[in-house]
Amino acid sequence: MHATPRPIIVTVTGTDTGIGKTVFAAALAGALGGFYWKPVQAGIDDDGTDAERVAHLSGLPRDHILPEAYRLATPCSPHRAAEIDAVTIDPARLALPHVAGPLVVEGAGGVLVPLSRSRTYADQFAAWDAPVVLVARTALGTINHTLLSIEALRARRVPLLGVAFVGEAVEDSEATICAMGGVRRLGRLPRLNPLTPETLAQAFAAGFRTEDFAA
Repeated sequence: MHATPRPIIVTVTGTDTGIGKTVFAAALAGALGGFYWKPVQAGIDDDGTDAERVAHLSGLPRDHILPEAYRLATPCSPHRAAEIDAVTIDPARLALPHVAGPLVVEGAGGVLVPLSRSRTYADQFAAWDAPVVLVARTALGTINHTLLSIEALRARRVPLLGVAFVGEAVEDSEATICAMGGVRRLGRLPRLNPLTPETLAQAFAAGFRTEDFAA
């Protein structure tokens, strides 16, 4: 009797905000032909929501972009955006959805961004118990930010698939992070200009192996 294979669920988090995490999540979801879910969206910028950006960049069917559990108005930390909107983020509403295929879930900002005054994203990742990809920029300061993020995840026993870098190649920083953090280097996504569904898919295929995300 064969065991039922575990569905592919990958959580994408980052070392900071604005580092390319959403673009990476779009590339990964598209490469896996899966579903994308950002449970909490705080604020809408000129490019729309993160889900709307992923819908455009991933090439996925629109029904593979799942609606947010919470869509908050203010562009700030989810805990504060929820308070401003007079909303309480209920962890029960953040349960992972069941979908017919791989699922890519995107957090907000860094791993210790608060969802409430007593719960961080890292706590939520631990509750999900799904493999996490940590997205890190390659610019100055990344070693400190990435190693601290790895420690925060490990302190909560969050399963860590590895680090995905975004930016120009900086071999020493990337190698140092992976050696000192004891993590796998999954690949690197360059900053793309133009950034289109086609250029993103090509860059992801050149820099990553989809089988590395099927933990």
